Amino acid sequence: MRKILALRPERFVVPVLILVGWEIFSRSGALPPALLPAPSAVTVAWADWVFGIDGNTQSYTGHWIQDAASSAWRVAAGFALASLVGVVLGVAIGWSRLVEVTIEPTLQMLRPIPPVSWIPLAIIWFGIADKPAIFLVFLGAFFPVLLNTIHGVKTVDRNLIRAGAMAGADQRRLLRHIVLPAAMPSIFAGLRIAIGSAWMLTVTAEMVAVKSGVGYVLWDSYYFLRYDIVIAAMASIGLLGYLSDLAIRAVMARTLHWQRGTTLQGEG
Repeated sequence: MRKILALRPERFVVPVLILVGWEIFSRSGALPPALLPAPSAVTVAWADWVFGIDGNTQSYTGHWIQDAASSAWRVAAGFALASLVGVVLGVAIGWSRLVEVTIEPTLQMLRPIPPVSWIPLAIIWFGIADKPAIFLVFLGAFFPVLLNTIHGVKTVDRNLIRAGAMAGADQRRLLRHIVLPAAMPSIFAGLRIAIGSAWMLTVTAEMVAVKSGVGYVLWDSYYFLRYDIVIAAMASIGLLGYLSDLAIRAVMARTLHWQRGTTLQGEG
């Protein structure tokens, strides 16, 4: 966990280079400042959105924490539900041939449908509130968790399962003590993919079906030609998504402590 959160200088090289190049290009006059605000202008708008410094973001001033919390709640609710259902169903499909042939074909037909195409039905079913956003987050996060869990279960070493069976373990104990631990690296890979999808779908839902959150601010500020706030909202989404991924990586590091010193993952 300390390695994950360590403030190593090389982490900031690329972001600093991007910001410096962006600042220079914005001030060069190649594009009007209103169309491509410089990082310094975006920082001023973002600071007012967060702290309510001078009111230059008007109705958004000082509301960032509230907006971020609204989006984070929708992400957390949809992601938690998708993780629970995805892992349970993925283990069942990966472990049982009967469950696989019964359920997986239907899921594979649903998987190619873009989650955003469910927006009209989500609004009809749940109205304009948190529920349609949570539903879309669930759809976006569910399949990465499901498929990675299935993969993790199906790639467990058969010799481990045989050894457990020879030691007298029943199916429940095999799943708990052999299959699930062996599948955990794949499951966590799915969770990391899913959390990114969750943030993308939350923002998409907030643009259309919800009247609060970072995505709503992004879309609303676009209508008022406040591109500094639009970019600040984009940066907020990136920051919140990055922190979410860090949290999952921290849990993964503690859960997969046995990888330390034996894999490239453990050395990262």
